[in-house]
Amino acid sequence: MKLLHIDAGITGPGAVSRQISAAIVENLVRANPALEVVHRDLDADPIPHLDSHNVGALRETGGDGLEGEAARTAAVLQEFLDADVVVLGAPMYNLGIPSQLKAWFDRIMVAGKTFRYTAEGVQGLAGDKTVIIASARGGLYAPGTPQAAADFHEPYLKGLFGFIGVKDPTVIRAEGVNVSPELREDALKAAFASAAQVTGAPALAA
Repeated sequence: MKLLHIDAGITGPGAVSRQISAAIVENLVRANPALEVVHRDLDADPIPHLDSHNVGALRETGGDGLEGEAARTAAVLQEFLDADVVVLGAPMYNLGIPSQLKAWFDRIMVAGKTFRYTAEGVQGLAGDKTVIIASARGGLYAPGTPQAAADFHEPYLKGLFGFIGVKDPTVIRAEGVNVSPELREDALKAAFASAAQVTGAPALAA
């Protein structure tokens, strides 16, 4: 069984999303010692944003002899396809996801690989995966808060995963970590407590 651990925080190893994602992975590995973990750090090794020079690489995602950007795209996609569980460290930046994370999604959302168009609409092809999102937000954006309508972070992530067939990703959230030291401490404590409960996943039990 394989676990893909993605980190997108750009504020260093102490980034809240990185702390939470690491705790989730640690507990999953403790409960499943044979789990094979692949870690992709989108800050240390960023994926180039799509532009007119590299967008063609999306059409070259298989076969031998791929080079350059096509080979990178194929590797990123295969890494995702091979994973049974995905743990995603995803901080909120400016109400949305980091641009580095968007670049990663642009490499895995490939027609014919993770979704396909049908006469009945889009069909996701990656629904056999378990996805756990480690969410970190400086303010308060959860449902019921005054700024909930400005949350283009978690709904967007759920929408992206839903598009490729992952309908109900688990979200472990640290909310309001920049509001006050007290709220940050409480948010981290709650997130770590939730992470400690993630000792198995449907894909691991299958």
